[in-house]
Amino acid sequence: MTSIKKNFTYNVFYQILTLILPLITAPYVSRVIGAEGQGIYSYTYSIAYYFMLFAMLGLKNYGNREIAKHRDNKEKLSKTFCSIYGLQFITALLSTIVFVIYIIFFSEKQYLLFYLLQLIYLISAFFDISWFFFGLEKFKTTVTRNVIIKIATLACTFLFVKTKNDLNIYIFLMSFSTLASQIALWPFLMKEIKFVRPTLKEIIKHLKPNLILFIPVIAVSIYTIMDKIMLGNMTNMKNVGLFEYGERIVTIPLNIITALGTVMLPRMSNLVAKGDEENTKKYINRSMEFTLFLSIPICLGLMATAENFVPIFLGDEFIKTGEITKYLSIIIVVTSFANVIRTQYLIPKEKDMIYIISVILGAIVNLFINIILIPKYDIMGAVIGTIFAETTVMLYQTFKVRKELEIKKYIKQFVHFLVKGFVMYIVVISLSFVVKQKAILIISQVIAGCIIYAALNYRYIRNNISDIPIINKMLYK
Repeated sequence: MTSIKKNFTYNVFYQILTLILPLITAPYVSRVIGAEGQGIYSYTYSIAYYFMLFAMLGLKNYGNREIAKHRDNKEKLSKTFCSIYGLQFITALLSTIVFVIYIIFFSEKQYLLFYLLQLIYLISAFFDISWFFFGLEKFKTTVTRNVIIKIATLACTFLFVKTKNDLNIYIFLMSFSTLASQIALWPFLMKEIKFVRPTLKEIIKHLKPNLILFIPVIAVSIYTIMDKIMLGNMTNMKNVGLFEYGERIVTIPLNIITALGTVMLPRMSNLVAKGDEENTKKYINRSMEFTLFLSIPICLGLMATAENFVPIFLGDEFIKTGEITKYLSIIIVVTSFANVIRTQYLIPKEKDMIYIISVILGAIVNLFINIILIPKYDIMGAVIGTIFAETTVMLYQTFKVRKELEIKKYIKQFVHFLVKGFVMYIVVISLSFVVKQKAILIISQVIAGCIIYAALNYRYIRNNISDIPIINKMLYK
């Protein structure tokens, strides 16, 4: 079995790549297509994304979990894949047909071309089998093809997106890169399974558990995607663009932290299937400590630097995005905490109702706050809605597993790292009174923050990380 260490390294490498590439393209794209152009892209993408959700249902988690259960038996593995993919093909076809009807009869006519380009993105649902390779823990396969395609997309962006009139080219590149990355996996699939024709009964049996896991997917989308649609309808496209970039900046480090959950889900599902409770709890405890160790300084660091960093990074048109990023940074800790509980306990243990109820509550909170605050406070209304929604999800999940997991221990760890993170924050903020040149200030703050936090946590680092960047004592073979 592929080691968790190796998979974590591959996944973190990919997440670091997704960190670096936006750092390269975002300043260029933000200045070329502007906040309104970014808003149009984000708005049309958000609507296409909803159709993508219906195309994929709960397959990302369900398919991952089922493949992990049967990966030791090739015959069962082949039957499981083919029957699950049969359901995926049907739902993707239905979703694509409905999206075409929406484009023709209901979409804003001035955005018709952009919606048609987003159709390419939706078609990628027919080819998305990443869940299969995640279930096998073959992260190298997915990471390699994504690296190549993302670098190619980066190059094409600089070559072909030159003015605001090239927004259609930008949307095409984003959509086509997703399609290409999905198609690129299929040659590898042939080596793993034998294709068998599933019966309708075998396909249908996956519908109910998929729909159960789809409920949290659609609920989560309300406070991750619906914000942009509501901002577009209730305010303007520029606000959508400003909010979109704030979310993107926060999501970059968040994805690196939650990469651990992506790696651990199939392993935890396999351990649960074998009844190995001892290793299950050991992995969760170490994962939670590592997650808190990373998420707290990143959150506080962004809060301290965002208002100076973002305008330099994206341009003066995005000054408001600095404030958005500062407050949205709160969700880095909240979401990371909840991600460990969800991917390493709730989903592997098939405690789906806890997950479902938590995200439904989050969706309700988000919608309620958005409806009340967006008309009055514009973007900040959506920011408040997102923070409260993510916090609601985390609190409910934590409350429901308080008897099964060592929540008191996690709280102590949180306070421990928060105190040290706050010391770092004070020093980083204080530098703004000494260094006046903004670019030098930001560099100084990042360096000082890393040194101080590492020094304060020297014992933890020494005891848990012996062969950086691979986490050795936390991640076992």
